[in-house]
Amino acid sequence: MRVLTGMQSSGNPHIGNYFGMIKPALEFQDNPKNECFYFIADLHSFTSKLDPEAFHQNQKRTILDWLALGLDPEKSAFYQQSDIRAHTELFWILMCGTPMGLLERAHSYKDKIANNIEPNGGLFSYPVLMACDILLYDAEVIPVGKDQKQHVEMTRDIAQKFNHHFGETFTLPEARILKSVETVPGLDGRKMSKSYGNTIDIFEEEVALKKKIMSIPTDSVPLGQPLNPDTCQVFAFHTLFANPNLETLRNQYKNGDIGFGDAKKQLFTLIWDYFQEARERRTKLQKETTYIEKILTEGAQKANSIAEKKLGLVRSKLGLSAKHLV
Repeated sequence: MRVLTGMQSSGNPHIGNYFGMIKPALEFQDNPKNECFYFIADLHSFTSKLDPEAFHQNQKRTILDWLALGLDPEKSAFYQQSDIRAHTELFWILMCGTPMGLLERAHSYKDKIANNIEPNGGLFSYPVLMACDILLYDAEVIPVGKDQKQHVEMTRDIAQKFNHHFGETFTLPEARILKSVETVPGLDGRKMSKSYGNTIDIFEEEVALKKKIMSIPTDSVPLGQPLNPDTCQVFAFHTLFANPNLETLRNQYKNGDIGFGDAKKQLFTLIWDYFQEARERRTKLQKETTYIEKILTEGAQKANSIAEKKLGLVRSKLGLSAKHLV
């Protein structure tokens, strides 16, 4: 089975990214029957206003984070989207066959407009480039968060339309979403998103992490009174991070034996310890630039050979030469 997913390099990956997409994706690589392709979706980052230095730093940071969290280059092809030119050529081809109405129905686009984020052409056509990211590799399974489900469905629509007009060309992908982490809430209760500034970063500095955890809004309940674990966002995070003492904590909530302040302090320790090994790996990887360049080069070579073959098939079906003259 071919598995593919990517992450934008538009800022620090957060725990919503981790549980919604990164962790499930990395679990696929442990099955030798799977062929995994994981990439840095750096071209997508241009939908936001970034200066070149910030773009480069975000790109570097995201690469380190993936590797530190457990991506194994021996089991998965790891590459940068911008190193595979077939993505942008196929984008233009598929964009020309994609109805405006399909893009106008994109929830993510409408959501950003509703939150006063200035739209641009790239933001509007984002789902088509995402379709290219997937269709070039005949990917069958796409591990994503709930917010990306519609984009995978749009990819299927775009592929089916092309296949109908030009014959079987693209594999139709399936989104793979874990029910338990469909939507990870942010610090303000909305979906955790870099766009909303409500994230808990995976590699947050210790002081900053503690400050964010202690700032999570809670009800005004006097100390010693029962708390409702089912409506408490702090308890929801304890569940997300699989607190081994979860049932004890639940009983403490119901019996009024714990206040929100102590629950938050326990949550801080839980999250900090959870990513301890990943932080240590990340520190070591920061010094191994040659090794990382080797991983990305080999990953790009593998991805490019597959992408160019698929692009050649698409070009020939459109009446173009299968290969560029130069």
